[in-house]
Amino acid sequence: MITKIKGTQDILPEECVKWQEVEQIIRQVSRLYNFSEIRTPIFEATEIYHRGTGEGTDIVKKETYDFLDRGERQITLRPEGTPGIVRSIIENKLYTTSPLPLKLFYVGPMFRYERPQKGRQRQFHQFGAEAIGSADPMLDAEMIAYAATFLAALGLHSVLVKVNSIGDRDSQVAYAKALKDFLYPEKEHLCPDCQRRLDSNPMRVLDCKVDIDNPLLKNAPKPLDFLSEAAQAHFNSVLDYLKAMGVAHKVEPNLVRGLDYYTHTVFELEADIPGMGAQSTLCGGGRYDRLSETLDGPNLPSVGFAFGLERLLIARDKINIETQAAFIHAFLIVLGEKPKARAMAIARSLRHGGIVTDMDFQDRSLKGKFKQGERLNPYFYLIFGEDELNEESIMVKQVKTGTQEKVSLDQLYRYLVDCLRAETPCSGHCENCESDC
Repeated sequence: MITKIKGTQDILPEECVKWQEVEQIIRQVSRLYNFSEIRTPIFEATEIYHRGTGEGTDIVKKETYDFLDRGERQITLRPEGTPGIVRSIIENKLYTTSPLPLKLFYVGPMFRYERPQKGRQRQFHQFGAEAIGSADPMLDAEMIAYAATFLAALGLHSVLVKVNSIGDRDSQVAYAKALKDFLYPEKEHLCPDCQRRLDSNPMRVLDCKVDIDNPLLKNAPKPLDFLSEAAQAHFNSVLDYLKAMGVAHKVEPNLVRGLDYYTHTVFELEADIPGMGAQSTLCGGGRYDRLSETLDGPNLPSVGFAFGLERLLIARDKINIETQAAFIHAFLIVLGEKPKARAMAIARSLRHGGIVTDMDFQDRSLKGKFKQGERLNPYFYLIFGEDELNEESIMVKQVKTGTQEKVSLDQLYRYLVDCLRAETPCSGHCENCESDC
């Protein structure tokens, strides 16, 4: 038997319902913030990630899926979404055809070669958003509020918003020197990866998961202490805007992000949910003002975030958020051979009107047909035999009440719609809603 590749998962139909609900909320909240969807390839030129994400990052050094294609091109399966989106904006010159900032979101699979565990697979899925083309600190706060609003819409209210600033280029140069001066005398007390990072990208030592409780790092200088005047003013404005919007937050002085392109504001949203453990960080993001230029584009200061969808689903399961049970509107039970062709025409007509309809395709017994229908959770059974065919009628049984009524075929659609509206009153704003709703 051929099985799935390690680090991947099959998302089966009963689980897809949960995914679809999350994806629907993504699109609803993104619309509220006026973000448009963008879809980019799942593989890109390797250079995009080496130059954009960072040559010295764990993602690029240890986790990317790199390969030569048949044209001898160096290709990488995308480990994250941001560099590919910035590449697309540069290549398609979106910054010249749309007002800035560009407000874009994406949903899709990413790939990292790391040890599989719950909530962290080698193929995983992200929802991310990028606001591209503005250095205004209002946008940093807006993105944090957008991320927090999304979690609230998912039903995840026990969330801690952690923010920090790693400053502009001058701030980062000053801080890197101070951090190296502090850590070098005790270098041997750091993990091997951090000893390497101390030379290549000292700030990322603070992001180490191995040395997270190392007293040396807890006592190390903080990025906030080395902010330039401009960087401090930017961060103060972000905090003021968050306060004005009522977004509860905490300044976390040791917070940095594990990608080289970040500048100024960085943030994480962490779930306060028992049992989440190492999976409690649901979202990470920050400002990246130099990435476009790194990829040979114009100056486009930007800010973005990303969520792991697998972790979001785990979080919702932990607090027992129920997903609406799968259902259909009508299950068509055909009695005998002669009515089958007309029954198929009836089913097709109902589907064209938005009525979710299914039927038996296995010639089961009457009892078997009802049993199959029960598994599909219908609102109605539609019973159609030779008598109904001759009479141009159909027997409608409402599952909830058990009542049965014979309805003429030319009135069937209206009858079902009226029953469904009585069950769930229409707001008048649904898609395809009729004018007399």
